Amino acid sequence: MSPRAVFRYVPHSIRHAPEGGVVYEAFCMTIGCEAASGPHHEQEAAQDWALRHTGRTGHPLFRRVVTDHARVTQEQ
Repeated sequence: MSPRAVFRYVPHSIRHAPEGGVVYEAFCMTIGCEAASGPHHEQEAAQDWALRHTGRTGHPLFRRVVTDHARVTQEQ
């Protein structure tokens, strides 16, 4: 006799976890340039870095990354 398995679906949800904060970064996308703002907790800091970088180098294209933290909880 083979063992039987019983599976049940348990609903979960995922939501932003404010205590984890949000991190903002900007990366120069000009070929050959590997400059990056580094992580900042204020969006303006990453944006100001990109503006200064463009002023110094003329590089106009950036990739902006916003990272948040999420918590998964079992629904009741």
